[in-house]
Amino acid sequence: MKYGRRVRNIALIVASGFILPCCARPDSLPAAQLLKKIAGREAESARARDSYTYRQTVSVQELDGHGMATGAYREIRDITFSPEKGRYETLLQQPRNTLTHLRMTAEDFADIRNVQPFLLTNDQVLLYRLAFKGEEDMDGYRCYVVWLEPKQILAGQRFFQGLLWVRQSDFAVVRSEGQAVPQIESLKEQNLFPHFTTLRREVDGKWFFPVETYADDTLYFRNGAQRLRVTIRYADYKRFAADSSIQFGELPQK
Repeated sequence: MKYGRRVRNIALIVASGFILPCCARPDSLPAAQLLKKIAGREAESARARDSYTYRQTVSVQELDGHGMATGAYREIRDITFSPEKGRYETLLQQPRNTLTHLRMTAEDFADIRNVQPFLLTNDQVLLYRLAFKGEEDMDGYRCYVVWLEPKQILAGQRFFQGLLWVRQSDFAVVRSEGQAVPQIESLKEQNLFPHFTTLRREVDGKWFFPVETYADDTLYFRNGAQRLRVTIRYADYKRFAADSSIQFGELPQK
């Protein structure tokens, strides 16, 4: 998101306040092996998710110093996938946009698609490094806690950086917390991105799919600080016929 005299960007650069004491990972599960196991399970989840439709509701609020909303952006889309055509988005109504200080950017919409509901798959393994942080009970499951970050920032690409909670029984990710990187800053623009948490829940007794992403953070622009609140809900997961005829949808204009 951008910030200016009349428009500001919607990106968050706040680091996680959650810090785990570092502990030695089990000798039987080195970081490289753990990364591959997580990616293998995530790849299965990603393939399964491509067989579902769901409704995605995005809400962004800009807040003043008293926590009162001064503007908002809201949209609702139905999401469908096809092996032949890829992802198709049906915008159910024109987005409602009363933001006065923030502006949604192409990077924001790319992050909504790929980073907030981040699934680490096999083809991404070489792009990331993993650090084992410990073990913790999360959402009723015994989990490994790992830190994930890109090995290097590649031009024009968006990455996840943060913590994953991985169920020990099957290496399914049940929660993630972090932010999209890189922050985009130059003499001409600032496009910053928020710290967020994504919750997953079990679907059809087997798959852990994202159900909600939320963020409440302050972005520090050169022209001033701006607090914002983001909520993304992924609901009504339903399996669909794989031979559906669909096409890529278009992102909203800046």
